Amino acid sequence: MRALAGCDKARQKGRMNRTPHHHPLRLRRSVLSVPAINPRALTKSASLDCDAIIFDLEDSVLPEKKAEARAALVAHFSTLDRSAGREHVIRINPLDGPDGALDLEAVLDCMPDAVLLPKVSEPQDVLTVADWLSEAGADDGPRLWAMIETAASLLNLAAIAETGRTRGGRLDCFVVGLNDLRKETGIADIPGRPFLVPLLLQAVVAARACGLDVIDSVFNDFVDEDGFAAECRQGRQMGFDGKMLIHPTQIAGANAAYGVTEAEAAEALAIVAAFGAPGNAGNAVVNIAGRMVEKLHAEQAERLLAKADLINERKKNA
Repeated sequence: MRALAGCDKARQKGRMNRTPHHHPLRLRRSVLSVPAINPRALTKSASLDCDAIIFDLEDSVLPEKKAEARAALVAHFSTLDRSAGREHVIRINPLDGPDGALDLEAVLDCMPDAVLLPKVSEPQDVLTVADWLSEAGADDGPRLWAMIETAASLLNLAAIAETGRTRGGRLDCFVVGLNDLRKETGIADIPGRPFLVPLLLQAVVAARACGLDVIDSVFNDFVDEDGFAAECRQGRQMGFDGKMLIHPTQIAGANAAYGVTEAEAAEALAIVAAFGAPGNAGNAVVNIAGRMVEKLHAEQAERLLAKADLINERKKNA
């Protein structure tokens, strides 16, 4: 097992100096969690229309099944078709337990797009794995996603997010985990999440400050279509990029909620066209049908249209 060390040495060499960390636009509307121990789910996942798949070695795998799940995952990745453009992510076990280090060895065999770190509570949790991957020779290997699911993670949100702006930090996505957070804090599970909204917004703001994507938590009752749709709308309005899912039936709803409607695309095209008109050259603000639109709205419109292009490209490759 490679040593999970080297962070202090790396920081002493100046790696903690901040540098801009710009991530390319990626589709993360629907992020489905699949138990690595379930052969049928692994096979089926290849044909699903989700933007990302989290192959879970943590919560959905019993302790006595961890080794079997790792072996199944390595075998699955050996035949995995990566041409569809979706992201493949492996959620490992905590590094302070008996399986985390073994999971990282399996990560090197699989080389997923990203590794999802559970129970992240401080920057060191991210930097330790980033350094381990670099020392293992995976400089161009997996990015890192962080589960925000502990009270400590909420207290340290800004510091954790900052690791995404650090050379070699690899972090480019937060995933909020409300089941563990509710268990730890005692916050009630109430429709509309009234007592959790302030915490969810903190995660969004911290992620955006450092150029990270941020994924909303799972909706546990997958037969409650109305409740799921309402929570997707809420998450979109709060600024999340997508939703973590526990069942394939939730994929279509998440893709729709976090997608781009024809009306949104038409409005974005109108804004971009207005700023591109010869008479508006150099203008910071333009009048579109009685609405004053700023340059920042044009930038938002261009990003939305780029997202629409990605969605259309995914449909072609499906």
